[in-house]
Amino acid sequence: MESLSPTEWHSVSWFRFTGTPFFHSIVARAQAADSDICVLADAEIVLLPETVTLLKHFSKSDLDWFVFSVSRNISAFPYHLADNEKQWVDADISEVSFNKLQEIQSDKWAADGSDRGLIVAWNNPSTPLTAGVMPSFLNGRGAHNWWLIHEVISSEMRLVFDASNLVLGLYPENFIKMSTNSNASYPDGSWEYDVNRHLAAVYGSYCYGLPRRNSPMLYKVVKQFEGYLLSKFEELNLSDSVINKEQNAHADGCSLCKMENNHSAAVSLPHSLEMLLQLAADMNRSVVLAVAGASYRDMLMSWVCRLRHLRITNFVVCALDQETYEFSVLQGLPVFKDQLSPMNVSFDDCHFGTQCFQQVTKVKSRIVLKILRLGYNVLLSDVDVYWFHNPMPFLHSLGPATFAAQSDEFNMTGPINLPRRLNSGFYYARSDNATITAMEMIVKHATNSGLSEQPSFYDILCGKDGANRIGDDTCLEPNTNLTIVFLSRDMFPNGAYSGLWEKKHDVQSACREIGCFIIHNNWVNGRRKKLQRQMASGLWDYDPSSRLCVQNWSDAKRFSVQNDDPVSYD
Repeated sequence: MESLSPTEWHSVSWFRFTGTPFFHSIVARAQAADSDICVLADAEIVLLPETVTLLKHFSKSDLDWFVFSVSRNISAFPYHLADNEKQWVDADISEVSFNKLQEIQSDKWAADGSDRGLIVAWNNPSTPLTAGVMPSFLNGRGAHNWWLIHEVISSEMRLVFDASNLVLGLYPENFIKMSTNSNASYPDGSWEYDVNRHLAAVYGSYCYGLPRRNSPMLYKVVKQFEGYLLSKFEELNLSDSVINKEQNAHADGCSLCKMENNHSAAVSLPHSLEMLLQLAADMNRSVVLAVAGASYRDMLMSWVCRLRHLRITNFVVCALDQETYEFSVLQGLPVFKDQLSPMNVSFDDCHFGTQCFQQVTKVKSRIVLKILRLGYNVLLSDVDVYWFHNPMPFLHSLGPATFAAQSDEFNMTGPINLPRRLNSGFYYARSDNATITAMEMIVKHATNSGLSEQPSFYDILCGKDGANRIGDDTCLEPNTNLTIVFLSRDMFPNGAYSGLWEKKHDVQSACREIGCFIIHNNWVNGRRKKLQRQMASGLWDYDPSSRLCVQNWSDAKRFSVQNDDPVSYD
């Protein structure tokens, strides 16, 4: 039997930037378990022996089934865990038997419409629970348990058993208070609950009526002597089932549905850019910035997933449009919307050389300058840059008054700092006077230019026709004494260097041999070709069908393999 504790969630689950785990990630982990039965329960619930007895009973069935039950409230739980955290003990440190736990009196269901206190279990994890997609609910923020039960019943893919007449678990009020205090920043009315209510309303059939009457899949479980009696719900009324035990849950669901069906209600974060930077920045006040619009949202998510696999959390996302902003909020990203971004960004025609590309790139330098002025260092990374390792320690080690950028030179030999060979899709800028002044000049130059921002970077930093070049890989901006370092193409290759992308399935091996930190998926024309090339190479980390990062759950080492340097770079 597979059950997940909160500690295990932290090692296997996908998290919102605030630290709240995603419910669909927890379910996906359970579905991938090498187990016959999976159980999910709130951390505050004390599971009783009846739970094991019931699941042993159901384990004899070859059919796919799903069991749910509401725990019972008790004012206080009189026992505590022993030091080994394996047994319950009383005040005298005497071990408490399972039978004694089962004797604790309780008669009130814990469910009060808040989604708390539910226990769910199912067999055959490799078989789907529902017919549709599970949205990115935030665990413990309401709605997701009711939604899941409703969708399992509606999908009619499993026998469903309501075991709430049995006492499977206790929900001590003193445990609840401790949990509430630990989550004081996120009360029931907070934006995280709003996100879950929004998702419950727009995904599945939760807001479009009850499962069909006389459902052949739903049964009630009652205790009978030493066994159990199963009885069908003659007429499916969820007020008779667990979904409305306290007569509040589905009523609350209906109200949220009415609210969310008003299309004027849009999901949003209560965080300004300044607040996001405070949350995201590392101890050196450095952040990674990505800028993306609707046409690149799947590539954005693959980029985010890769950073998450590398344990890199100090990133923020600038959304170019409302669609990308709302999508990013629901995907748990630290996102803000640039109010001055160009409107009507083309979905398929916004690649290098297009007018759309010219407009979008100018947003990036303007946002970078804004963040630098707020006192944060910025690593600007296009979302078509694939990260093998965390480059931040190396880039930060180059020191102050240094601007490090990728070279777009394609020739294998010769200088890499030739005119127009500075790639503005990957660079590291420190928040110091020299860099801020240089960025101000770049933004001003780009604003008055009919080209993209990229030529402005080179002409300001390296001078017209490379007048400020020093050697083969450096420039010195004379007004600020800012040193511009063109990064080694072995470590930071562009899309045309050494034919790396032409190796298709061997891109990763080829990059490992030469010591790549990243590889840029540029020097290819068009969004579709970028996607095809990156997916064909295996450098893709997001599954849009499940809204989850691609993860080999069976490989526990996956979470510790990428052990890059500590966050402190100095």
